[in-house]
Amino acid sequence: MSTPRYHGNPQAVRALVRETAVHRDVYTDPDVFALEMEHLFANTWNYVGHASQVAKPGDYITTTIGAQPVIMVRHTDGAVRVLYNRCPHKGTKIAIDGCGNTGKFFRCPYHAWTFKTDGSLLAIPLKKGYDGTGFENSDAARGLTPVRHVKNYRDFVFAKINDAGPDFETFFGESLSSLDNMIDRSPEGKLEVAGGVFRYMHNCNWKMLVENQTDTCHPMVAHESSAGTAIDVWKTAGGPKPMAVEIFAPFMSSYEFFEGMGIRVWDNGHGHTGVSHSIHSDYSAVPGYFDQMVAAYGEARARAILDENRHNTVYFPNIMIKGPIQLLRIFRPIAANKTLVESWTYRLVGAPDLLLERTLMYNRLINAPTSVVGHDDLEMYERAQEGLASNGNEWVNVQRLYDAAESASPVAVTNGTTEWQMRNQFRAWSKFITMTM
Repeated sequence: MSTPRYHGNPQAVRALVRETAVHRDVYTDPDVFALEMEHLFANTWNYVGHASQVAKPGDYITTTIGAQPVIMVRHTDGAVRVLYNRCPHKGTKIAIDGCGNTGKFFRCPYHAWTFKTDGSLLAIPLKKGYDGTGFENSDAARGLTPVRHVKNYRDFVFAKINDAGPDFETFFGESLSSLDNMIDRSPEGKLEVAGGVFRYMHNCNWKMLVENQTDTCHPMVAHESSAGTAIDVWKTAGGPKPMAVEIFAPFMSSYEFFEGMGIRVWDNGHGHTGVSHSIHSDYSAVPGYFDQMVAAYGEARARAILDENRHNTVYFPNIMIKGPIQLLRIFRPIAANKTLVESWTYRLVGAPDLLLERTLMYNRLINAPTSVVGHDDLEMYERAQEGLASNGNEWVNVQRLYDAAESASPVAVTNGTTEWQMRNQFRAWSKFITMTM
């Protein structure tokens, strides 16, 4: 069997990323994908879930960090814990349902070992069979293994598997302002998951979806047949502009619109579109909402919160949030050419229900498996994945508005159609994937 060409070879991995281009193996090579699972996702902070999903002691959800199955659970002391979803006995997954309430303990379905919701071993049937064996010093006696580093930031739970890599505050830095803005849009400063989740599979590499979140040169092209048609139908029918058309219409904005809205980049691969304005800037006002915000924050602070209409904020490696409509998307890597996309929506606690209605409508029209706009992107991703098999050119270009000085600038605001944020992501990719190789 041939030796994988990138495994154990950080120099070769770094050579996949140039200043203005990345090699196709970044998207297509199974060995590179395996290294991402082993190193990149282990060295970075990953979104696990929202505390509202585990509101009561014993509530849990199952999810993944890269390829690692984990459980997020509310312990009896009220704290949220993140545990590897693996029995220390024979390796059986402890929980297979997406969510539930386990009570005061988890019970392995194979041999009935039980564990407290902090992971510690509670009981073993016929435990006397381990007397005199030194079991108390074994790995199994420690119970379910906790993920090493967990941070609950305003109810958004993140985790990092390895000791390598920066701490939470250093990793995210000023980029947390996007998350703060989304939460502060609630008069109570609180969100809760609402409306369920949309999931659907994409036959492409996960990084294609991450790049697309700050690609502002495609909407007026790729979405012309969907959003453009919806706008044409409304113009023909006439009458007041419905909520759906308010959502669709900005996708057909001009290049000049997207240039002017700006892109901000932050260190470690984070960044966002929509510095001065965005596709969410001109939605109709919701009756009573501004008054609630003023009552909660004062007029100046309320205006500052609501005037911030960032488009897509990318949190490296694999989530995107839309603060103005309280939406989060996760791009879960399944294989080098397969990605599961999840789209989650949140309720602004204490705000009018019409805001949640708009959030759910946006998710349904843009991101759902039955959406209109999302399928345009899906087709482009899958065409790109297939096209990368071509030997005519092994490199993917990310050169738009490149400046040789940008690699020395971890934070910047620039033209809204630049590919700087994509280059920023790949610089972070190169750093974190080779950090522990």
